[in-house]
Amino acid sequence: MKINNCSYLVLGVWLLCGSTHAAQLAVGDIVPAFSAKDQFGNDFNFTNGVHYLLIATEMACGKSANHKLAEQGAGFLEKNQAEYVLDIHSMPAIARFFALPKMRKYPQRIALVETAETLAAIPAQPNRVTVLALTLSGHVQKISYWDPNQEAIAEYVP
Repeated sequence: MKINNCSYLVLGVWLLCGSTHAAQLAVGDIVPAFSAKDQFGNDFNFTNGVHYLLIATEMACGKSANHKLAEQGAGFLEKNQAEYVLDIHSMPAIARFFALPKMRKYPQRIALVETAETLAAIPAQPNRVTVLALTLSGHVQKISYWDPNQEAIAEYVP
């Protein structure tokens, strides 16, 4: 079989693309540390030490989650050693201009992730918030998917 330069190019691109996709987190894995800003522009640094990490990767689902979490009152996330992260990397700048002031009205802290790579390893399902139950050392104990339109957060963060 003869291999030409084009074949090497296709193989190289395929290997390069395959190596840039992060593997999805699974039970037992450690959640990598990451940094972001919250809705007030304050630094947010995720490191070990929380029991629950809630990640919304879609804006509509995130909006529903914001409302449900706000209904729990100020301090709900802190009391349950939880952090809430919203992926806004695909939100256009003009939408951010209007969305950020609204987000500042919520009592919970919302970490706003602005790059797709930051959350690439987080497993996700459509119209669901990924809920990672963690050990204090940052290992994933359980992966759940919360539908804020139909389920209470207490089923996921007791």
